[in-house]
Order: sequence, then C-alpha cells, then structure tokens
Amino acid sequence: MMLAAFHAPLSARRDRRVVLMAGILAVALGMGCAGQVMQTERLLAAAGFQMRLANTPEREAHLKAMTQRELVPHEENGSMRFVYADSKYCKCLYVGTEAAYQRYQKYAMKQQQSDAQLQAAQMNEDAAMSWGMWGPWGPWY
Repeated sequence: MMLAAFHAPLSARRDRRVVLMAGILAVALGMGCAGQVMQTERLLAAAGFQMRLANTPEREAHLKAMTQRELVPHEENGSMRFVYADSKYCKCLYVGTEAAYQRYQKYAMKQQQSDAQLQAAQMNEDAAMSWGMWGPWGPWY
C-alpha cells in the first residue's frame, strides 16, 4: 500500500521538504541562541557573578530597560561593577566585581579555545571519512 505523500507530484514533495528544512533550521538557530545565552550565564555564575531574579513588576520593567545580554560596566561607590541583563531567557540580572569580570574573561577565552579545538577535530574526522563511496544524497541528485 502506497502512502498518499508519494502520490503527490515531485515538486510538491520538494516544496514540503524545503518548508520542513526551513522550520528545522529556524528551530536550530533559536536553540543556538538560547544555548549561547545559557553558556554565557553559566560562565558568569562560575566566575562569581551574583544572579538576581526579576521577581517583581518593578524589577522586570527595570530589567527590560537595560542593555540586554551584554556585559556593561557601572561605577558604584568608587568601585567598578559589571552588569549582564537577560529579560528574555532567565529574566534575571548578573552583577560582578572587576575580579569576577577578569575570571569570566579567562573562562570565556578557554571556552572559545575548546570550541575551536572541537570544531577542528570534527572537521578532521569528516575529511578522513570517504563520503564518496556512499554516492549522492537526497532527492536533489
């Protein structure tokens, strides 16, 4: 018994695949943004930044008015503080000292190096794989 989808013209099936792939890509990109934010927030916490939730309407309004998902320096009583606001994902504020900021920079640098090494290893593994023996992929060939 044939499925109804296989009775559709080839161009209609291709159109559905394109729409499906576009949807998957949009979800993946959205998850990538959220994943990057989560990674940043984990590094901030590990570096000693203090997190405060926007758990009142006043705090939430103030949080939304701040620069979002960027470390911004603020001077307070003669000492430097670094503030990271996230009104979209965690609905919170991270505040750290200059020492915490320096630790965060060091952790972020190590994370970038680790990500670059992982990407290089994956590229080397892909290059070593003989994909040609498998022939063409997908309906576009």
